Amino acid sequence: MSAPASASPRGSVIGPQTGLELHIGRPGGSNLIRDLVAGAPALAPFYAGHFRDPDAFRRKADAVHARLRPDLRARLSDAFVPTSGVAESKLREVLAGRGLAVTTGQQTGLFGGPFYTVYKILSAVRLAESLESQLGEPVLPIFWIASDDHDWAEVNHTAVVDASDDVRRLALDDPEDAPRVPMSERALPEEIGSVVDDLAGVLADTEFSSPLRRLVRDAYRPGATMAAAFGTLMRGLLAGFDLALIDAAHPALKTAAAPILAREVADSPANALLLRAQTDRLLAAGYHEQVTVSDDAANVFMHEADGRDRLTRAERGWQLRRTRRSFSSAELERLLADEPARFSPNVFLRPVVESALIPTVAYVAGPGEASYFAQIGCLFKAHGVEPPIVVPRHGVTIVEPRIRRLLDKFGFEPADFARPLHEITTEVVQSGLPQSVTGGLERLRATIEREYDELASAAAAIDPTLREWVAGKRNRALIDVATTERKIVGHLKKRRGDEIRQLRRVSLNLHPDGAPQERGLNALPYLARYGPGLLRDIAAAMDAPLDRRAADWPGVDCG
Repeated sequence: MSAPASASPRGSVIGPQTGLELHIGRPGGSNLIRDLVAGAPALAPFYAGHFRDPDAFRRKADAVHARLRPDLRARLSDAFVPTSGVAESKLREVLAGRGLAVTTGQQTGLFGGPFYTVYKILSAVRLAESLESQLGEPVLPIFWIASDDHDWAEVNHTAVVDASDDVRRLALDDPEDAPRVPMSERALPEEIGSVVDDLAGVLADTEFSSPLRRLVRDAYRPGATMAAAFGTLMRGLLAGFDLALIDAAHPALKTAAAPILAREVADSPANALLLRAQTDRLLAAGYHEQVTVSDDAANVFMHEADGRDRLTRAERGWQLRRTRRSFSSAELERLLADEPARFSPNVFLRPVVESALIPTVAYVAGPGEASYFAQIGCLFKAHGVEPPIVVPRHGVTIVEPRIRRLLDKFGFEPADFARPLHEITTEVVQSGLPQSVTGGLERLRATIEREYDELASAAAAIDPTLREWVAGKRNRALIDVATTERKIVGHLKKRRGDEIRQLRRVSLNLHPDGAPQERGLNALPYLARYGPGLLRDIAAAMDAPLDRRAADWPGVDCG
């Protein structure tokens, strides 16, 4: 790990290798996520333990060692791809039963997808380092490439800020007739070459950009699968860190997972009731249902030539939800045993498969994942597995020097740009209105309210119904004043066009198109400008979660 980042008076840290201002925390969002981070007692029955409690990790480590024997771990030895010699050595220890894993995962987004994909991985690396010291044994961070996912529209695009400070969307076509195949089978089309060229043109010319362009071109070639390209890119970007990658579509993983999927199919009615009951308890506690529970379906997909389809229960066995193709229970059982590559877990079952096969002590989750983990603790238990400790990933906002100068000019901080840009620009322009204008508008409003109120009282003495009529005229007059103010502000905006453009530049870099920077932008332009030191700075600034500030959470309660 690199030297720790230094503190900034603005509540951020300054990366020692890049000098960049980094704002790091854990993403908020729903009340469930806020309560999870705070350790609210109401959530205790839905998680295996709290991520700030060292004892929770020790309990989970003991449970993993007691359940997952070395011969079971070794089944996946060929599926892991370590990024370094140190990672390879740790992997051998983990597979031999002398170590544990911190896992995280993500869809195979174009060119790595949004920046938070990298933040999830670095959060897992940082957590593994902390746990290794705490638990006294090797802890390997593992990144699960979710190559079974089939939603092309979710992964076929990304966004970058170009040299003109405009957000550019880079995307591959989404043909309507394309089969819904997993990303492990989705081949990149010929057009990927031109999209790579577009990305390469956006990257700044620095000492770091040439190797980065080569990496992208080597990964994203026509005919390569989306998942393979993503995996190649991630291995290259993370070569400076000690972790391992695993592809959800690897044959060894598919074979090892098949008995778990078969058990899920066989126990589908009972497991659906467990999920429904736990979700109802979560709703009763005042939280939301992140993923809808399907009472008529197994948590298993089947892969056909025309795409991935969910298995649903039928009168005499099973059928596929979209195509309605039917199978008897015996046929399905035989297919699961003979052709495991044709099946994959859904969002509920995937974490169970992962923990059943990998010695997972903790899972680093995004806000959505952390939320649905509250629904699935009892599904873990039904498969004889204790859930991992769920650790919310870190969130990061990078403030480059040119953006900091503009923030200081206008007196803003990055968090201010979570508001709509038009509110910010109006606020800035209004602050520049002459006192003669603002004073005149204030006096006009006060006069209208005072004089109309007096008139309303006098009119009401003649006829009480006139009070409401006069009040309506007063409101109309106040609306006219507001319209006048907007007209004046609009003209001032035209005169202050340079400042408006500067505010837009800040917004597009910190909160593009209304999304946080980490969700709206891709990492590669930043890595071209600042190099791999940026990732080391970010990882060094991520806090270790073990500080005993949370109350003891004893584990999942299934009623």
